[in-house]
Amino acid sequence: MHNDTIVALATPSGNGAIAVVRLSGNDAISIVNAHFKSVTNNKSLEKQRTHTIHLGHIVDDNRTIDEVLVSIFKNPNSYTGEDVVEVSCHGSAYIQQEIIQLFLRNGCRMATAGEFTLRAFLNGKLDLSQAEAVADLISSDNEASHKIAMQQMRGGFSSEIAKLREELLNFASLIELELDFAEEDVEFADRSQFKDLVERITFVLKRLIDSFAVGNVIKNGIPVAIVGEPNVGKSTLLNALLNEDRAIVSEIAGTTRDTIEDEISIGGIGFRFIDTAGIRDTQDVVESIGIKKTFEKIDQSQVVIYLFDAQNNIDQLESVRIEIEKIRNKHPQKPLLVIANKIDKLDDIQLAEINNTIADVLLISAKTGFGIEQLTNSLLNLINTGSLRNDETIVTNSRHYDALLKAFEEIQKVQLGLETGLSGDLLAIDIRQALFHFGEITGEITNDDLLGNIFANFCIGK
Repeated sequence: MHNDTIVALATPSGNGAIAVVRLSGNDAISIVNAHFKSVTNNKSLEKQRTHTIHLGHIVDDNRTIDEVLVSIFKNPNSYTGEDVVEVSCHGSAYIQQEIIQLFLRNGCRMATAGEFTLRAFLNGKLDLSQAEAVADLISSDNEASHKIAMQQMRGGFSSEIAKLREELLNFASLIELELDFAEEDVEFADRSQFKDLVERITFVLKRLIDSFAVGNVIKNGIPVAIVGEPNVGKSTLLNALLNEDRAIVSEIAGTTRDTIEDEISIGGIGFRFIDTAGIRDTQDVVESIGIKKTFEKIDQSQVVIYLFDAQNNIDQLESVRIEIEKIRNKHPQKPLLVIANKIDKLDDIQLAEINNTIADVLLISAKTGFGIEQLTNSLLNLINTGSLRNDETIVTNSRHYDALLKAFEEIQKVQLGLETGLSGDLLAIDIRQALFHFGEITGEITNDDLLGNIFANFCIGK
């Protein structure tokens, strides 16, 4: 299957200024060459140097389909490690399909999802974690997720895992050698050095595992629920954060009856804000369903913003404080930002009273925009991005996280075995298992089902 020549549209489908049709395989250059007519002379693409671009026309018999630029990348110096040709044509959907159909009739087949990157992996151009980073890079929609994907695609994560695996493999070889000389009671692997290595591996694995908490929210965005009583300005706050009229704003209480969600990037981190129905006792069936959804969104969110009307609640601040404590007690592990809205309607004495009654309250006016910047800074401070700023390796992939957990478990068994003087043959079993889980991450150990699951999530043409 991986010896034939594949073709796919590498740019988004639909009309545009240009489109790129990509081919990869042994016959990629000859197939394009058979339908390429150079503008200047009758040059043969098969005789051209790698990494060159050629202007001409794609023709089907005597019919000219389009004027194109053809880029040639000869093996092994290409993305897939095979001969690769990219035909840049005009972005008409008709032209795109005509060119693809022409190549399909003359020896190509359509590429499956992620097959170009799969071939890059099979031909040793990328390891498996780097290949997965390609998909993350394509889907990155903020600075932080882009930075992590770029680091992983360049091999930052892979090299760290590969180094640990190599050192562990060296000791594993010595342990295995001891088993061949079991009757002579010799020790090739220095147990004190081995113990130091295992402690170092344990430290690195724990750091990588812990980084997943940050990496996961950076990759998928941080859900933030905006909650409070009706008509306190939740929808106005959402609009102020998004800088657009996303939610309906009305003086009528209970306007928001369903959750409204939208995402923005703050300081390179994606935040998904959820405007919820106001919490109150109501007989309205539809509004009751909305309030039920509010509590569900609080459970699903990672950060909760509790908003109250500073103007209307200035005489009931103690009741507000009690309500805040209820939410805190119900979700003790969830960061809670308490915000007093509509402070543009209050004087200095009233503002001081709010600060004295409710701890760590942020004062804003969603209508005028006052305090919004302080709120966004507070949201950023809740996310530990120190490791991102320091260019440390951050795990974002749940498959990697699972493999790291299993490797960590096996390394702990090895560590316990060293401390209790476990025999070499039993130590070797745990070491092999740890090596297996390291290999799962980079792709030294894999199977068709795993590859199918990973590359099925890629887009066609990549």
